[in-house]
Amino acid sequence: MSHTEFPELSCYLLPGHTTTPADAITEAAAAEELGLGRVWLSERFDVKDAGVICSAALATTRRIHVATAATNLHTRHPLVLATMCSSLHYLSEGRFELGLSRGVALRNQLMGLENVNNKKFVEGIELLRTLWSGESVLDHKGELGHFPYLSMGKWMDAQIPLHFVGFGPASLKFAGGHFDGIHLHTFITPHGLKRARAFVQAGAEKAGRDPDAVKLHAVLATACNPSREDYLRKIVARMATYMQAPGYAELLIQLNEWDPQVLEQFRASPAVTSIPGGIDSVATLDQLEEISELIPKEWLHAAVGTAEECARAWQAELDNGADSVVIHGSTPEEFTPVLDAYRELKHA
Repeated sequence: MSHTEFPELSCYLLPGHTTTPADAITEAAAAEELGLGRVWLSERFDVKDAGVICSAALATTRRIHVATAATNLHTRHPLVLATMCSSLHYLSEGRFELGLSRGVALRNQLMGLENVNNKKFVEGIELLRTLWSGESVLDHKGELGHFPYLSMGKWMDAQIPLHFVGFGPASLKFAGGHFDGIHLHTFITPHGLKRARAFVQAGAEKAGRDPDAVKLHAVLATACNPSREDYLRKIVARMATYMQAPGYAELLIQLNEWDPQVLEQFRASPAVTSIPGGIDSVATLDQLEEISELIPKEWLHAAVGTAEECARAWQAELDNGADSVVIHGSTPEEFTPVLDAYRELKHA
């Protein structure tokens, strides 16, 4: 990414739900024009197919890297996934990166898929790297299945970065031993970020890898000069929805070392139980005001305020152990003033 002004900054393509996937083309172009080093795509099974959207973004840009954050290891046959990635790699002259997550347990169940444990993850990424290196796979029998013969051709030599998308302490140690990078989560505090770095490095060292070679991508919600409504909808509602999800906020609590009783009280509150659905989708502003009183301010770690304050928050993530910052919750148009302030801060 030597030809980009801000290789340490990135943002999402098609954040959240969309019915207009062609927006990814203009969004990727805008991010490249601003000098960002990378854009990330979170795959959804509607109109956000990873191969299609990443291809469109890569084919219409020249410098920026495009990564998934995430797709899954087990929703495609290993040879099909390997082929998708190598095609994107050669199409873009090496600008594609693959981010993988375990997937949502309930969705796995509904799709008739087993969950991805560590053993499956290791097996899967070893298969991918073997195929990308031009080697063949003969009579493989493992957690992912029986594959009598897999090959992509001896000429293949695709060095594709692999990122783990997750944030649980145990998962971070595991990922440090096997992946090139770790894509974290919104609302990880400075304390949690430092712990994440330590977990990843411990896992890398245990595996005999260079701990500094595993890159940490911190995700930071950004709201420049937000109105009260913007703050409630972009920051409070997002965190509240995470706190609704069983098993989800618990991982944030473990990493950040928060008080779990706060979560129990939140979920038991009539202000929460009276809402029929995801808070970020259906809650009114009055309901969000009430819910905001249930969430400690320190749980809402984000870049909020003036452009200068947000820029300093980005820099603080880098100072606290992140190798890059993923700008979350803002469009390029919304965070451009922050980027201008960050440029001045960076070159001061």
